[in-house]
Amino acid sequence: MDFFTKGVLLKFIKFGVVGFSGLIIDFVVTYLCKEKLKIHKLLSNAIGFCIAATNNYILNRIWTFQSVNDKIGVEFAEFFGVSIIGLGINTLVLWILNEKFKINFYFSKLCAIGTATLWNFVANYCFTFA
Repeated sequence: MDFFTKGVLLKFIKFGVVGFSGLIIDFVVTYLCKEKLKIHKLLSNAIGFCIAATNNYILNRIWTFQSVNDKIGVEFAEFFGVSIIGLGINTLVLWILNEKFKINFYFSKLCAIGTATLWNFVANYCFTFA
């Protein structure tokens, strides 16, 4: 399968733009939960990630993949399932970098988001919005 003839590069760019909006939401919510509400950092990370994932589903459905699937609940569940696996990847990378290597929490989070983004795009392209 030739990804470039199927517009995958454009979809990946759009996915990246949507992901950047999600990144902002994720960081703001994580910061508010961790620093202001004093929720544990990994739980704060999960809350930020889940809210961002919901935003990303809506934008990716409409703009990136232009889905016309009328089973929105099923599609959202698939997207969120992919995102939960992404959250596991995100949390593992965050934990390893921050706890084991003592790298700054927010820099570690940025690296974790980048890693999870690759998983999320491939899984959503091949599964959720196929």
